[in-house]
Amino acid sequence: MTLEQLRIFVAVAEREHLTRAAQGLGRTQSAVSAAVRALEREYATPLFHRVGRGVMLTEAGRIFLGEARGVLGRAEAAERALAELGGLRRGRLSLQASQTIASYWLPRRLVRFQRDFPQVALAVRIGNTAEVARAVAEGAVELGLVEGAVDDPHLASETVAHDRLVLVVAPGHQWADRVPLTPEQLLASGWVLREPGSGTRSVFETALALHGIALADLSPVLELPSNEAVRAAVEAGAGATAISERVVAAALGAGSLVRAGFALPTRDYTVLVHREHFPSRAAEALRAILRAPGEPGAEAGASLRSM
Repeated sequence: MTLEQLRIFVAVAEREHLTRAAQGLGRTQSAVSAAVRALEREYATPLFHRVGRGVMLTEAGRIFLGEARGVLGRAEAAERALAELGGLRRGRLSLQASQTIASYWLPRRLVRFQRDFPQVALAVRIGNTAEVARAVAEGAVELGLVEGAVDDPHLASETVAHDRLVLVVAPGHQWADRVPLTPEQLLASGWVLREPGSGTRSVFETALALHGIALADLSPVLELPSNEAVRAAVEAGAGATAISERVVAAALGAGSLVRAGFALPTRDYTVLVHREHFPSRAAEALRAILRAPGEPGAEAGASLRSM
């Protein structure tokens, strides 16, 4: 088994598609298929179900994925240790951030990092809070950035910024008059929510609990896997939602959404690292930028999707 086979397996598992994995790796589809088949044949274990043009992990593949990510993470750590001898003149820093942070807060700070350390490559992934925490714990990435609470004894956390959730509705909604709402009135509307594992959902659930309301008491109309999908559904009149103020700032300014009369708490933006892993100098340099107050540089022109 080689590291290259593991990289190919992880790429196919994450994309659930051989052709897209090959494109992302800069390889031919036949080479990617051959590498997967070689693993399955060598260990007599099917790793993927072939479903139409895509693939899905088998149970064995799902278990192996965590191990493969961990091995690749440890290999990266070995490379980093050698690269540290030359300072920050070269290297690679891998991180994963939750959607709100990755799209609305992180890009300008990554631009600042790349200006300061142009020879250090950044590899950025996006996931919800649960996915980010798992990636750091498994060693798949060195740094994680999340909004939700994380309880994992393997991880250390540091607060670097804050954000506020706001309750928003479409202009035609019954709460668009901005009259202050009681907690009980929150039960009278349909809701558009982020998926389980999302930091936004977790913080909202905690805020409701402070008023004696369980998330299950609400009437969810839709559960969606991205901030943009939630915002679009609420703009279309699907119901109310709790969402980052950063995500809906433009919509509030344009009048396509209205802030309802119910205050929600601020939440922390948190950096996650593995307690037992030696931090790279690149990671420490980025953390120093993340801690810095204010907004570095001009607004990023577009949301971060990948780097």
